[in-house]
Amino acid sequence: MRVLGFGDNIVDRFVDRGIDYPGGNSVNVAVYARRLGLEAAYLGVFGDDDLGAFLSEAIAAQGVAVDRCVVKEGESGVSTLRVDDGDRIFLGWNGGGVTVSEPLVLEGDLLDYVSSFDLVHSSVYSRSESELPKLAGRGPLVSFDLSSEEEFRTPSYLDRVCPHADLVLLSCSHLDESATRALLAEAVRRGARMALATRGVDGAIAHDGRVTVAAPARAVEQEQVVDTMGCGDAFLAGFAVSLLRGGWSAVATSAVSPARRGLAGGGRDRTCSARRRRGRVRAVFRRRGLRPRQSRGKTSRG
Repeated sequence: MRVLGFGDNIVDRFVDRGIDYPGGNSVNVAVYARRLGLEAAYLGVFGDDDLGAFLSEAIAAQGVAVDRCVVKEGESGVSTLRVDDGDRIFLGWNGGGVTVSEPLVLEGDLLDYVSSFDLVHSSVYSRSESELPKLAGRGPLVSFDLSSEEEFRTPSYLDRVCPHADLVLLSCSHLDESATRALLAEAVRRGARMALATRGVDGAIAHDGRVTVAAPARAVEQEQVVDTMGCGDAFLAGFAVSLLRGGWSAVATSAVSPARRGLAGGGRDRTCSARRRRGRVRAVFRRRGLRPRQSRGKTSRG
């Protein structure tokens, strides 16, 4: 089974630690799928600065193929954040750099390459919405992270994504259970085959048009917690990998609801543990001439 992360990459700069981490929703899902034993690749645009090289090398070091990626002139995306009591606090970002301003267009051999995967994952930060219809009928399943911002939950935006997605993820820790269930039903009604909501300490809910299934969050000891960065991406990867191992496909049907199977198996496959590895590289801001950007308000990134 082969998983492709298609779209965003970014440097997550922890200003309280003085460390840069490779990240991005599409990158994280590919890396976590690889750690769970699947073949994985990442496809996207890297900036031609030193951070672009850092990202490419860090992803490849995780066993994720990056050979079809493109390097373009321009800066890499950088988000700045800190950790307060184990929770990540976003301070701002530079708009995603050239990865977002000049996203890849799928055509010819590149479209054939993407279509060769069992699952293609992308996100709202990838500017890949226009490419999703091109994958219809070509074989791969498509998953898409809809994040938490209201601008990505309008009827017009959902209509751009949901008809072309087999699975959408929505971050719903700020919603009560009734509102979460209504949002999942709306995503499926607008075309998604399945919708998954993460709700922080309140667990997760999945809906596939047949059933709605809830699962509780798993408690960990406070001293084991690193921080919450990337947990939603890890949960989605575990959920999707569990489905793939259970025979999930664009055409397969089963007497067992995919939503039920994903949450049941995802408990074994989730990689969002308190001791998760990070492929971290320490960055000395003074040496690179880099400075944390001033806060632009809350910026949610999975």
